[in-house]
Amino acid sequence: MVWVFGLWPREVQLSGSAVYMKEASYTELCQRDDVQWIDVRSPGEFAESAIPGSVNIPLFDDEERALVGTVYKQESPELARELGLDLYGGKLRDIVALTRKACDGRVAAVYCWRGGMRSKAVTTVLELMGVPTVRLTGGYRAYREFVTKELAALGEGYLPPVVVLHGMTGVGKTMLLQRLDREGLPVVDLEAMARHRGSVFGGIGLTPANQRQFDSALWQRLQGLKGAPYLLVEAESKRIGRVTMPDGLYQAKLGGRNFELTASLAIRVERTLMQYRLDDADAFADEIRRAVDRIEKRFSPDLRRRAYAYVEQREYRALFGILLDEYYDPRYRHAMSQYQREFEQIDGEDLDRAAHVLMGRLGELYGRLGVAICR
Repeated sequence: MVWVFGLWPREVQLSGSAVYMKEASYTELCQRDDVQWIDVRSPGEFAESAIPGSVNIPLFDDEERALVGTVYKQESPELARELGLDLYGGKLRDIVALTRKACDGRVAAVYCWRGGMRSKAVTTVLELMGVPTVRLTGGYRAYREFVTKELAALGEGYLPPVVVLHGMTGVGKTMLLQRLDREGLPVVDLEAMARHRGSVFGGIGLTPANQRQFDSALWQRLQGLKGAPYLLVEAESKRIGRVTMPDGLYQAKLGGRNFELTASLAIRVERTLMQYRLDDADAFADEIRRAVDRIEKRFSPDLRRRAYAYVEQREYRALFGILLDEYYDPRYRHAMSQYQREFEQIDGEDLDRAAHVLMGRLGELYGRLGVAICR
């Protein structure tokens, strides 16, 4: 794991030019507090994944990028470069102005996909206009390789003890973690990073993250928790929505200290409705039906009949009540029976009180200095 980074960027002379520009690897830049990441890729690339904290100031829009790429592949690199010059020549003034505004006195750390022509072009212009600039060697791809390698190395010796919050579906685990996060505890909210709540209903109202987005968010959070005496996570499966948890973190979770949040079925139904309800009633009904469709093969005939009746009637309290009681709870109890370690229960009927109790218990176990460690 690379936690401490070294030198300020080296200067590299451009071939055939007297212009000097700075270039640096991600490991040389990622912990500096005087750089602003500038992503010059297209808006579509930026939306797919980006270095956290980046501002998108694209050299080409999505259509222009596709056009240049087509010319590059089907005709020649020379014609593609000429087309690129025609497309971005008129944008340079705006790019400089937007970069100055985004950086506000900080160094512009510019990157494209591979540290190629786009970032070189923008960096050269910014340097000529007197904007302090450094280009990321290898571009976003190098950053992605770095994060992937770092997460693959997670495990014993790199992670503090992991505290795992268990509980039946709808009990309010995420709500409790959010309260503890606001109190400054070292919470790693995996569902928030995955933008998915874990169950078949977990994507309702959300746009699930892809693996690149999840990995970036996780690595950044772990960086912010260096020195924490423990990490507090929710009991998730290895796969959350569209993403997969790193092996090292998953294994650390399996061997962690376990707390179980409890609450009555009525409370759990209300919390489930609170989390999943959409303002658009028709859209919510469609999402609920699609979710039930994905799991109905595992229902008994009687549960299937009642579930679809409640879906048609839009009786969501009744629907969630039978799904929690007859589908999710038995699965949870079976999963819990696989654990060898003891579970310490926390009454979750009142989540504010539950937060207070759990904070006190964690203080006893790990010391009061564990509170507000990352603020």
